[in-house]
Amino acid sequence: MEWRGREQSRNIEDRRRMGGGGVRAGGIGGVGVIAVVVIGYFLGIDVTPLLNDTSVTGGGQVTQGELTAEDNAAGEFVSVNLRYTEKIWDQVFQEQVGQPYQPVTLVLYKGVTQSACGSASGATGPFYCPGDKKVYLDTEFFTTMQQQLGAGGDFAMAYVVAHEVAHHVQDELGILGKANDYRQRVSEAESNEISVRIELQADCLSGVWARAVQDRFGAIQQGDFEEAFNAAKQIGDDTLQRSAGRVPMPESFTHGTSAQRSGWFAKGLKSGQMEVCDTFAAQQL
Repeated sequence: MEWRGREQSRNIEDRRRMGGGGVRAGGIGGVGVIAVVVIGYFLGIDVTPLLNDTSVTGGGQVTQGELTAEDNAAGEFVSVNLRYTEKIWDQVFQEQVGQPYQPVTLVLYKGVTQSACGSASGATGPFYCPGDKKVYLDTEFFTTMQQQLGAGGDFAMAYVVAHEVAHHVQDELGILGKANDYRQRVSEAESNEISVRIELQADCLSGVWARAVQDRFGAIQQGDFEEAFNAAKQIGDDTLQRSAGRVPMPESFTHGTSAQRSGWFAKGLKSGQMEVCDTFAAQQL
């Protein structure tokens, strides 16, 4: 993906240089922490209690170190991709929705930080918080994707950014609020089903975005879309549960199967139209 030297977003809130917000990992080794975090995030489980001696520091006793060259590159990459989302959704909203698009703020952090939706850490993974309309991302998650999930490549990372921004798109359209309100009034199984439809719609909207990036900016290189498809497959609920040594349990799915996630991304990519992303009306996901 072409991104170096491209325009960056001004809607980045970089908290990585703030002191006193680090995380000290103790009882579980580094790879173990990553594995537990991945399983917890994608299965919708807060695994913070499982990180035995992992402690959130306070009072400035442990501060975050200087940003590395890799940190700076990751920050630039995210900022460029966020700018791509701003330009694309501004145009798409005008053409397909008939209303202005209000861009989202993306918070970069290392270790742990706070959001209006609670603590953000490795155990929560990247997420969109409708409470403050911000996306939270620790770029170490990109390492997790590559090393633990087999979902490497820059466009796989771009897909993650696009997916979280797509939740903001849902929020701007009033879809996310209505869906989450409904989830509060139904059974756990029904709530999980609605969650799957929310996530698959975000995957489809990510495909709409990817199509526009190709058509408008010419930033797509050979193999980029394949990286996104692979990422979508690797983070399907069924694949992650098998990787965790469990028999897939559809009633517990919250994000959709590998086939569903890659399939809805493909729908958005092929059409470039938001109207094809109505997962809530779909009889077959």
